[in-house]
Amino acid sequence: MSANAELRASRLLVFVGPAGAGKTTIAHRLRAARPERRAFSVSHTTRPMRAGERDGEDYHFVSREAFETLRDQHGFAEWAEVHGNLYGTSVAEIERLRSAGKDMLFDIDIQGAHSLYRLYEHETWLCFLLPPSWPVLVARLLGRGTETEETVKRRLRTARLELLGVLESPAPWHVVVNDALDRTHTELEARLDDPKAAPTDVHNHPAVRAFLEDALADPRAS
Repeated sequence: MSANAELRASRLLVFVGPAGAGKTTIAHRLRAARPERRAFSVSHTTRPMRAGERDGEDYHFVSREAFETLRDQHGFAEWAEVHGNLYGTSVAEIERLRSAGKDMLFDIDIQGAHSLYRLYEHETWLCFLLPPSWPVLVARLLGRGTETEETVKRRLRTARLELLGVLESPAPWHVVVNDALDRTHTELEARLDDPKAAPTDVHNHPAVRAFLEDALADPRAS
C-alpha cells in the first residue's frame, strides 16, 4: 500500500457521550482488538503530571505559556479548558499517526468533535455513546461515590447540552446505546467494518428521544 493510500485509509474515531456512558472503556476495547491498526493520540495538557504517568506517553505535559503559544500558532486541531487546565490534540500528533496509517481513537467533548470534523471531515467517524437510559446514567454517577451534588449536576447538564449539540449538528453521527459492553463492542466493530453503514437518524432514534425527554425533565440538568 502506498503512503498516500495509507493516509486516505486512516480515520479519526471520535467518541462523545455523558460521563458514565463507558466511552473510555469502549475506546480501550477497540484499541486492544486491533492494536496494529488503532492508537490513541497523545494530547497536550497543562495539568500537573500524576504519579505513574509519563510525559509523551500519557500526555505531553507543558506549561500554560507553551500551550497557549502552540494554540495561537494554530497548532491544535481541538482544545478546551477543563477545571482550569488546558487540554488539546495537536495537528502534529494527528499527522504522525496518519502517516503511520493508524486509526486514531478520541474520547472528547462535542466541541472537540466538531473541531476535528471541520478539519478532517472525510476521515472523521463520529459516535455518540448513550447509557441505556437517563435513570441509569444518574445511578452510575451516584454509584461512583466520588461525585458531589454539584459535580453530578454539572455532568448532567453537560449530558443534556451534548445531546442537544448532536441533534443540532450538521455532521453525521452514529448513536450507540451502551447497554452491555460485549454487545456494544460487537456493534461498533460491525459499523466500523461496513463502509456502507449509514449514520443514525438522530431526530427519530427512540433512545435519543427518550434520553432527551428525561434530561429536559430533570431539574438537575437545567
